[in-house]
Amino acid sequence: MDSPSSPRFWALVTVAAGLLLLAGGPASPSYAQSVAPSESTVVAYTNAWDGPRYESGRPKVPAELLERMEQVTLEMAWGTLRSHDYTHQVPGFGEDWVVMDTEAAIVGRALTAQYLPARPRFQKDIEADGGEKGYEGPTNTWPIQQLKDGDVYVADGYGKIKGGTLIGDRLGTDIYANSGNGVIFNGSVRDVSGLKEIEGWNHYIRGAHPSVIQGMMMAGMNVPVRIGEATVLPGDVVLATDSGVIFIPPQFAREVVREAEITILTDRFAKRRTEQGVYSSGQMDGAWTEEITEDFYGWLEENQAELPVPAERIQEIIDERLID
Repeated sequence: MDSPSSPRFWALVTVAAGLLLLAGGPASPSYAQSVAPSESTVVAYTNAWDGPRYESGRPKVPAELLERMEQVTLEMAWGTLRSHDYTHQVPGFGEDWVVMDTEAAIVGRALTAQYLPARPRFQKDIEADGGEKGYEGPTNTWPIQQLKDGDVYVADGYGKIKGGTLIGDRLGTDIYANSGNGVIFNGSVRDVSGLKEIEGWNHYIRGAHPSVIQGMMMAGMNVPVRIGEATVLPGDVVLATDSGVIFIPPQFAREVVREAEITILTDRFAKRRTEQGVYSSGQMDGAWTEEITEDFYGWLEENQAELPVPAERIQEIIDERLID
């Protein structure tokens, strides 16, 4: 190795310094954190979806599918997803979840948010990044500012109840005005009496508490989150009914709806004919005879206008003879 007193040593130092200057100076550690992934990143981890997207890259399942999804039960959706080996789409349901109004189903596209226990430097960088991106106010309001009609705010507040109140009734009013939906929180809310006054509002949460949010920070929006036993990606279709919650990957949304519609129609036919005494429950639950199948198609023709499935879908089932 050259001695510091040798001309060669200082020549090498000079060259190295010049290279550093050309490269923009010596490298320094960066602590900046991004509150949301880039559009290309969101597209990359939802790459199974080949339909329309928001500017953020989040999948945008068509509104007509969301409307038809309102007729789907949890069991119908589960059956389709299970056939594709998607078995971690239900977060769990029961005493660990608080449901405000089981009569108002929640159907929409997930806008996800991840919260973590506060860590000062990380939190400061997140807040700085959000400010540069134009987000205003406290970080727990940022996802609300991004909501579009038909969205569902899905947040992982790591189950925190006291001090984990992600919203109150004022923010709930903003959420419903922006999305027409309630929320799914692995966390808590406050001002429940005020939330009840929002017509059409519903929520699936871990609990409620009078405290304000504290000791927690926003870690990311439009990122994968864990809600109970389920992994949720931005753009998943949320289906929340009195039976529980399921998150449907967007690439399966149309298949879920189409298969469910067949089940809805065959179930309604079977119940009607059983009530009329035309067939027994055993005949309806077993393999249908040719006579029953033909009766079903005739019943579809006669009752298209009264059935809870679009007429064009019913005609498609008739034309393609989708029931054997």
